Amino acid sequence: MFGNAVPSSGNTKFIRTGMVNQASAPEGIEGQGFFATSMDKAIGLARANSLWPLPFATSCCGIEFMATMGANYDLARFGSERLAFTPRQTDLLMVMGTISKKMGPILKQVYDQMAEPKWVLSVGACACSGGIFDTYSVLQGIDKVIPVDVYVPGCPPRPEQIIDGLMKIQELAKSETLRRRDSDDYKKMLESYNIETLK
Repeated sequence: MFGNAVPSSGNTKFIRTGMVNQASAPEGIEGQGFFATSMDKAIGLARANSLWPLPFATSCCGIEFMATMGANYDLARFGSERLAFTPRQTDLLMVMGTISKKMGPILKQVYDQMAEPKWVLSVGACACSGGIFDTYSVLQGIDKVIPVDVYVPGCPPRPEQIIDGLMKIQELAKSETLRRRDSDDYKKMLESYNIETLK
């Protein structure tokens, strides 16, 4: 049942040791006593496996996130068990539930206070598109006020979907170059949201 290496989706291979999957090293040159790879790949691997989420939960999607953190699904397997409720100590903003237009500026302020690099996961129909609340008071998607990296649809989405969204964020963190955040395209994208960038 357990082979030496079991290929998964993409180029990543996992080595089975008992019941634990260990991520393989990034691509590089290796020999006896040394391993060489690029700084981007080494830092990307570290970032992807140590995301610290800030759960911004306002309604029923927050309950599904609580189930995702529980023993059955165990988000700790992905290095994301350390939840923080201060934006200065997190790099993944997980927005779950209905966001009213009055709450939009607060959400943007939380995003502004997070240090780079940072990612946003929009969980559930309400956060993604306003959901069933097509009213004057509900924000029709959080991408009206902050940039979103991954959308998780559903009303509410199952814990498996939230885990899939987190794994997509991990792929983004792993493959992002160190200089992307300094690029003109990234700065223009932030300016389109009226978010100031450091000069």
